[in-house]
Amino acid sequence: MIRPAKIRGKSSNAIHSESSRPKFRSLALILLVAASAVAWQSPSTFDWHLPSGFHAPPVPADNPMSPAKVELGRYLFYDPRLSVNGEGSCSTCHMQKYGFTDQRPVAIGVTGQSHPRRVMPLANVAWFAVFNWANPAVTQLEDQSTTPLFNNHPVELGLNEQSDKFLHTIATDPIYAKLFPQAFPGDPGPYTFAHIRKALAAFERTIISGNSPYDRFRYRHESNAISESARRGEDIFFHQPYSCSRCHGGFTFGGTTIYQTTDGAHGIEFVSNGLYNLPGPHSYPEDNLGLYEHTHNPADIGKFRPPSLRNVSVRAPYMHDGSMRTLDDVLDHYARGGTKNPSQSPTIQGFTLTPQQRADLKAFLESLTDENFLNNPAFANPWPIRSPD
Repeated sequence: MIRPAKIRGKSSNAIHSESSRPKFRSLALILLVAASAVAWQSPSTFDWHLPSGFHAPPVPADNPMSPAKVELGRYLFYDPRLSVNGEGSCSTCHMQKYGFTDQRPVAIGVTGQSHPRRVMPLANVAWFAVFNWANPAVTQLEDQSTTPLFNNHPVELGLNEQSDKFLHTIATDPIYAKLFPQAFPGDPGPYTFAHIRKALAAFERTIISGNSPYDRFRYRHESNAISESARRGEDIFFHQPYSCSRCHGGFTFGGTTIYQTTDGAHGIEFVSNGLYNLPGPHSYPEDNLGLYEHTHNPADIGKFRPPSLRNVSVRAPYMHDGSMRTLDDVLDHYARGGTKNPSQSPTIQGFTLTPQQRADLKAFLESLTDENFLNNPAFANPWPIRSPD
């Protein structure tokens, strides 16, 4: 379902926060900036425990995978001290039981500031070609974390990149004093934000979901893994006139992967699903214009990265701004053909679903729920439960 191609990446220090990026005039220019050469670690040097149908993702050579680094990243991911006020961590928004997202319409930072967009799920993030809803320049996982760590408009975790007390915390905490040297052996000064970002990226690359009932049915040939209704829903999902797989295809059931072509402006795909058609010059809410915010191309208004549909049944609400509460709301939107926004994808033409077809399509989507993933202790909080003071 995916076509191997040349893999591209970018230098580890080229991207900072999504909101602070300069406004480029074309997607091609953005991709050119993001395409600096990256050397890759051989995937055979790390045991990925990959599900059927998955190929090992490439890893930057300057951040090779190791069990020690993954474990360090897991501790950091769940540490609320990795925030300006100790009120939240990466896991506050990316909750395992909800597919590493949450149930809010939009993200809320540790100081209570609302964000314009929904929390992205992290399942199979190692294969994403880009990581944010609408920023095509962030193409390496090590760079993605700079926004939640240091951004202040709005605040997510709210740390100070130049000097922060958390660096003193990790240098003096007995757990980190053991984990950092193991993760970065031979480094005399491992207690840095560069190493924090690398460890977080290493852990996040292991957050792999590929053991849903549908995976067992399709890739492991367990004929009874899904219902007859879900089988009929699979046929609906992958065939015209519904075109669901046009945006949610491949083993990730999401947008462009690193194994698909990334040559030129057509490599990384952002799509307008016609969610809005408001009066005014932009037709979308002014704080959520999508790819247009980076290209200033009117054709890019309302274009966002299609998220993965794995574990979608536990990830309500839906859309980039959480504006749809249920899967039925989503199906209604696509069935009526969006809002007829001029920029919406031509594949969104509308269709008719009988009650049985709707039930079948929902059964298929529910078959993408990976209970092992949602409860895997390897992804869970490693910190000891602390008694209330």
